[in-house]
Amino acid sequence: MTPRKPELSIVIVSFNTRKITHQCLESIYKSFRSYKSKDTPRFEIILIDNASVKDDSAKYLAEYAKKHKNITFVANKTNTGFGPANNQGVKLANGKYVFLLNSDTIILKDALQKLFIFYKKHENIMHFIGPKLLNRDMTQQPSSAPFYTLPVVFGALFLRGDYWGLTRSSPKTLRKVGWVSGAAIMTKKEYFEKVGGFDETIFMYMEEVDLLYRARKMGMNTYFYPKSRIVHLGSASSSGKTFPILQVYRGFLFFYKKHYSKFALFLLRFLLRLKAISAWFLGSVINNNYLKQTYEEAFKVAGQ
Repeated sequence: MTPRKPELSIVIVSFNTRKITHQCLESIYKSFRSYKSKDTPRFEIILIDNASVKDDSAKYLAEYAKKHKNITFVANKTNTGFGPANNQGVKLANGKYVFLLNSDTIILKDALQKLFIFYKKHENIMHFIGPKLLNRDMTQQPSSAPFYTLPVVFGALFLRGDYWGLTRSSPKTLRKVGWVSGAAIMTKKEYFEKVGGFDETIFMYMEEVDLLYRARKMGMNTYFYPKSRIVHLGSASSSGKTFPILQVYRGFLFFYKKHYSKFALFLLRFLLRLKAISAWFLGSVINNNYLKQTYEEAFKVAGQ
């Protein structure tokens, strides 16, 4: 008999995260074994190692995949970046539905099934959907937000916008939002391909914002579904805090160059430079070399 085609394709990209990728995979299988029902989808996993160099991820994951018939494993020879690797995974997907899942996540109980069943019922209205993300200590992780208009950027840079819920937040109820975290996004393969997938010129950060902004411009909606809960460890494949900050700067600039007017881009540069100068000055006052060095570099990035 010919194997039945999977309904759901789970795309996971690993980069120097052998242990947590294993933990992620195990949590998926545990969830499907423990909470099986008539609505549980047939699934496959598209697992891509993005040229890990710090551990033996590729070798280990290849062996893991051999033990599971529903895993397609690919070992890239170069680190193509988050977006291109996910696009690669979606192209290989056989399912009607795709779930883009970071390797540094842990599926809690029946979170994946809940998300899938709910999404399947509303796929014509909710084109993209994300679950509630939790930190390692089970506290809420802000993982949905409005798009980065200038007031939102100002709130993010100067007003601790996440803390006050002005920028990223974690709603308690189902909500239509601008974008959800790229750590966990469910959609139909058809919708992902219609939007054109992730922009492959973005190496890291802002990919999901750009993707879902383009989707909104095409009349597609994004929703946040809090009844599905997934732990997101966060920044597992990044080292230090400087790199993410610089990438966020680059992400803002890329987003505004692509989607906003030249005047808006001018105002964005002003805000980014003002933030960099303020943080550098604070670093000088308290003798913090990290702040000084990071935001000296960030100031340079803001002018690019």
